[in-house]
Amino acid sequence: MHVQAVLFDGFDPLDVLGPLEILYAGGIATNGGITVELVSAEGARDVPSGLDLVTLRATARLDPERDGLILVPGAAGATEQGGPEDDSIPSRIARTQRTALPALLSTAMERPGVTMTTVCGGSLLLAMSGLLKGRYATGHHDALDVLWGLGATVVRARVVDDGDLVSGAGVTSGLDLGLHLLEREFGPRVAHVVEEMFAHERRGVVWRATGAEPAHI
Repeated sequence: MHVQAVLFDGFDPLDVLGPLEILYAGGIATNGGITVELVSAEGARDVPSGLDLVTLRATARLDPERDGLILVPGAAGATEQGGPEDDSIPSRIARTQRTALPALLSTAMERPGVTMTTVCGGSLLLAMSGLLKGRYATGHHDALDVLWGLGATVVRARVVDDGDLVSGAGVTSGLDLGLHLLEREFGPRVAHVVEEMFAHERRGVVWRATGAEPAHI
């Protein structure tokens, strides 16, 4: 399984590195069953994060035709908007719409061999690109109303598994997302050994649209 972790100007480093480290460790635990790389819509380049101290290097262009996982992070920055080119999280995500990224993600989501995954504001990036209409998803709690408005079926869960779309809530949920993906793809023993390595126990139920319909409580 190959993982392409997407970088864009202003991305949140923990959204990327949290699940990526989990999946990288899963590659070790499966003797190379998982490979990971950092990509961008523009190709190989140094990509500044939303934290001034952190820049990561994308080594390739996002390939929407390649089977595997694509990981889309949210942004880091100020919480309030101000000015046409401000450094707020909403503005940094909105600026991705002026790049080639939405079209690449759209192509990828049409392929049966691709699983799209998001952390935090990554689901908002997809929704702003028109890619979450009618899909079950979660994201950062401050963005859930916007996700609803953009057509997503929002679930207030830490991880939501909608088949070829798996989304995580706030920033630290990327660890839970990574462990869930390991268990889903390789089984609980692989996920457990990585969970022990990181001394992190997953929180909450991974939500799926299966099972009995609950009564209102």
